[in-house]
Amino acid sequence: MKLIEQERSWIQGTNDPVAAQFHAMRAAFAAAPYPHAAQRRKRLLALREALRRHARECAVAASADFGVRAADETMLVDLLPSLLHIDHLLRNLRRWMRPSRRATELLFKTNRAKVVYQPKGVIGIVVPWNFPFYLALGPLATAIAAGNRCLIKTSEYAPHASRALRTLLADVFGADEVCVVEGDAECAKRFCALPFDHLVFTGSPAVGRQVMRAAAENLTPVTLELGGKSPALVSRTADLARAARRIVHGKTVNGGQICVAPDYALVPRELQDAFVAAAAQAFDALAGGEAAYTSMIDERAHQRMLDLVEDARKLGATVTVCGSHAQHKQKQKQKQKQQGRQVPLHIITGIRPSMRIAREEIFGPLLPVIVYDRFDDALAHVRTGERPLALYWFGTNATERERVLRETHSGGVTLNDWGWHAMNHALPFGGTGHSGMGNYHGEEGFRELSHAKAVLTEHRWFPIELFHPPYGGFVQRAVMRWYFGSRG
Repeated sequence: MKLIEQERSWIQGTNDPVAAQFHAMRAAFAAAPYPHAAQRRKRLLALREALRRHARECAVAASADFGVRAADETMLVDLLPSLLHIDHLLRNLRRWMRPSRRATELLFKTNRAKVVYQPKGVIGIVVPWNFPFYLALGPLATAIAAGNRCLIKTSEYAPHASRALRTLLADVFGADEVCVVEGDAECAKRFCALPFDHLVFTGSPAVGRQVMRAAAENLTPVTLELGGKSPALVSRTADLARAARRIVHGKTVNGGQICVAPDYALVPRELQDAFVAAAAQAFDALAGGEAAYTSMIDERAHQRMLDLVEDARKLGATVTVCGSHAQHKQKQKQKQKQQGRQVPLHIITGIRPSMRIAREEIFGPLLPVIVYDRFDDALAHVRTGERPLALYWFGTNATERERVLRETHSGGVTLNDWGWHAMNHALPFGGTGHSGMGNYHGEEGFRELSHAKAVLTEHRWFPIELFHPPYGGFVQRAVMRWYFGSRG
């Protein structure tokens, strides 16, 4: 009760509505700190049904934010994965909640040891604009499964999606269970400075560093889902046309604005021309000649794509602009008026390390093709960069495949395709090194948003006093000899 009263005094003493909401949640959690399995399942089921009811409104909202984003794309890559994630949690929740029995040390035989998984409390979730539903609902669902309450900061670059998400969640949860916070970068800074029990951030490594600094002031544990230059390594044993199509798909879904999108392709030197031709053909097939691909989120992102291409051209790269309309350049201004900030696939060869496109995460439909002569050279190229969020290998050679898995580091791997490991929710999803830390998918995600509390139950007649002072008794000497030998 004292803790609840402290939180209420915080609420009365602050002029910041976000801080007030946070402390209201902490008071609510203190009053009910351990939701049972039936309560958690009820909340997850209600969230699932609300998502199904509001799906079309969410798709319309996403299209309004992007300018052009097909409703089917939002349904397939933003909303469907959210449903799959919730379903996976519902199937496994009771098993994950069970205490985990552990063995005691020999010295403590006859006693019992276990780990119980306790809700952490109030979880903060910072959501980016590129997948405004999945990257909110995924960590939210995991947090609910673990018994927590959540405060969600949405992106100011996706205001329509933010409002749709707020409506969806208000249909299910009270404000002291789950609440959406909208606001600009200053609001985000204040949000991350709150003393959450855990903070989940998805975004760029640069902003991730700022989030981690803010969290450090409160010793708040963080899960950072960042990004990086995820390579697509094409082996000489790969089906080139299939590999090209799947890489192009990863480069153009959501306009390439995906943290696990293939950033660049590593291709054998002698296969470069064939790969470029196959990739251009794949884009024609995927775009359908009607430019049905997603826009850049805003004019700044659109201009950045143009600047990256221009920088590469100036430094000697060859740029292939894909699309079935040969008059693309002549009608570029007209298309921009009709299609907003859409950018067709650009395949860029002749890459040099000095080019921005070789150094920066692209986050758009520009595909640099880097050639290699020996497979060892390709592995060395991957290892010399920062560890990426994802890595993709295309081929059939088992030795190469195992070398890729053993000798490179990345958050996750999909073999002979891109990105789909992130949509299989029994697998953990997260980064390593520069690409992030922690997970919020699968059992690992449930554990991350729970506190693993060690519990030792000592039976009444256990002679623990034999290890108390005064030291040097017979039992103590025998124990020391057993473990340390004559040196004990």
